[in-house]
Parts: sequence; C-alpha cells; structure tokens
Amino acid sequence: MKTIDNFNFSDKKALVRVDFNVPLDDDFNITDDNRIQGAKPTIEKILKDGGSVILMSHLGRPKDGPTDKYSLKHIVAHLSKELGVDVQFADDAIGEQAVEKAKNLKPGEVLLLENLRFYKEEEKGDRDFAEKLSKLGEIYVNDAFGTAHRAHASTAVIAGFFPGKKYFGYLMAAEIENAEKVLNNPERPFTAIMGGAKVSDKLNLIEALLDKVDNLIIGGGMAYTFVKARGGQIGDSLVELDKLDLANELVKKAEAKGVNLVLPTDAQIADKFSNDATTYDGPNDEIPDGKQGLDIGAESATHFAEIISASNTIIWNGPMGVFEFDTFAKGTKAVADAIVTATERGAFSLIGGGDSAAAISKFGMTEHVSYVSTGGGALLEYMEGKTLPGVKAIED
Repeated sequence: MKTIDNFNFSDKKALVRVDFNVPLDDDFNITDDNRIQGAKPTIEKILKDGGSVILMSHLGRPKDGPTDKYSLKHIVAHLSKELGVDVQFADDAIGEQAVEKAKNLKPGEVLLLENLRFYKEEEKGDRDFAEKLSKLGEIYVNDAFGTAHRAHASTAVIAGFFPGKKYFGYLMAAEIENAEKVLNNPERPFTAIMGGAKVSDKLNLIEALLDKVDNLIIGGGMAYTFVKARGGQIGDSLVELDKLDLANELVKKAEAKGVNLVLPTDAQIADKFSNDATTYDGPNDEIPDGKQGLDIGAESATHFAEIISASNTIIWNGPMGVFEFDTFAKGTKAVADAIVTATERGAFSLIGGGDSAAAISKFGMTEHVSYVSTGGGALLEYMEGKTLPGVKAIED
C-alpha cells in the first residue's frame, strides 16, 4: 500500500483530502472531533518532514453554493489548537485567494481551503475543477475514507493529475487494513451485528456477509420487517412492506449457508416516539396498534450479548434502538458492553462508523474496541466488495 511513509515531504506542498465533516452546535462549536483526531497523524508526519499542508474538505450538504452555516472557517480555531499551528484559511477553494495563499505557504505551515461542496463541480467529479485544485500542491494525499466511495473531484478525479505522487494517509490505510482483517481469514466465531432503520440500507452488506459470518444478529427498526414477514403483529413499528418477501428469502439463505441468523424475540414497547414515553417489555410479534418497538427487550439483549461475548471477530453496524433517547439506549448499550467484553478477552472488533460510532462514543467505549471506522457508507460499500473510487484512484 502506498502510504505517506513511502515519501519525505521536505520542502514539498502536500494537498491533503481530509474528512472534516464534523458536527457543529448552534454556536459553531465542534461537538465531536474524531475525524480531526483521525487526520492528525498524517498532517503531523508531513509537517515533521518539513513540508507544508493544504487541507481540502467538505462540510455538510450545502445546496445553493456558499452558506455561512457550512463554512469551514468555523473549525479553524479548533484545528489550530489541535495541530499547534496557526492554520491559515482561504475563503475559496480554487479562486485567487486560495492560489495566492497556497503559493506563499512555507514549510511547517497549514492552509485550509473553503468547503469544496460550495462548488457544484466537486460532487459532479468535474475534471477542470479537479485540475485547478491539483495546481495548489505538489503531492496528493487522500486521507478521507468517509468520502472514498464517492467519485468526486477531490477524492478520485484529482489523483489523475499526480502520477507517481499520490499516497494514502494513515487514516485511509488503517481503515482499509482493518476492513481487510475482518473480510479475509477472520478468527471464528465471526459475528456481524446489523441494526438501523431499514433492511434496504443494509441489503447488499447482509448478502455479502452471509458468505463469511457464523452469526448474523439483526436488531433495530429493520428487525420488524422480518417479524412482520413471519406474520407477527408489530403495531406502529418501522417496517418496509415492500421488503417482506426479501426478509424471508434472507432467512432461507442463512439457513442454507449454515449461518445462525438471530432476531430479537422481545422489544421495549412505547406509546409514543419520545424519551418520556410509557414503556414495557413484551414479545416483538405482539405489539398492539398505536404502540411501537423502539429498542430490543431485555431477553434479546441478554441473548445477543451471549453470542457476541463468545465471538472472536465482530463487526457492528447500526444501533438496536433509538439510542439517542436514553430511555431506549439499553439494547444498544448491552451490545456495546458485550463487544468490549469480547475485545478485552482478545477478540477483534470493528465498529462500522455512523450511528454505531456515535453510540460507542456516547457510552465512552471508543478506546475499548479494536477499531472505530470514520466512514459509515464507505465501509459498507467496501465490505460489500465494491471498488471505492477514492481507493482505486491511489492504487492505479
């Protein structure tokens, strides 16, 4: 793998694609800087070599060009503090100010460009836009795994302008290595835990995992599609009525492949979608109309934990319930606790970005699992066996 360890950046300007799409509160304070922490080792290596760094990122999903809410200027102070360098900021990505500041950047200095998605050309993968970006630096480094599944100008197209001068950053390399560890020769038993709202969001991943895992645990909102498919009564719980046949097919495929597909048997049933709902534990196939399952029940949590605790390779993607509400966080917490227990015993655990990463962080367990991915969608597609444009662009 062509990582930045293969290059000395002395007196070189490195153009680094990072994923600084961090959550901000109403006062523009960063509420979770894991993505910045993930990129720090790459930036620090380049600066230590005596190089300079030009950072490119997106933030949010601006629809109509430049928007103050989505400006990367809001993260400059935090980034400066973390890097111990006064980070310079260009209020555009390819305009006069960006060109001038990049040109005058000295070794040991850092420049952050404005939000790439203020330009519609970024998401369109526009070649001219990528070429203009490429002229700002001498070496290209992709350290943005969270966007590696997108064929955008700054993640895939730009690499073509750096033949022999393009590298993976440390975060990208770690993401790929850890995903490969799970995909190739996992130590058994190998357990995958799938949660979240929809079967359709995880369909390709579930199909791919059925050829690899020993146990497939399904929780969260998607479980009710399976329960409904078996004729269960699920009240007002989440369901994809057009996926009932598919759910039954997946159960049959698991049986044919000898995979232990495990569904919840009970649910925490609520009278409304609210943290202060009135709740009780009951069978998840006997949920009355007007009520909904918002978490797995205690029986399911115990059963899931037993399987996870005995596993030697674990991948987790998606919560067991509406964990953002403390009332419905118990099932997700039980899964997280079991993963930590298995990890401490020597198992390898990969947490698949997105809500799973948010849950592990909420419970203060980030340091107690093997690896927490920064890329939800990118990891899913990689695990499905798809080629990620951002990865392929460096390897070509």
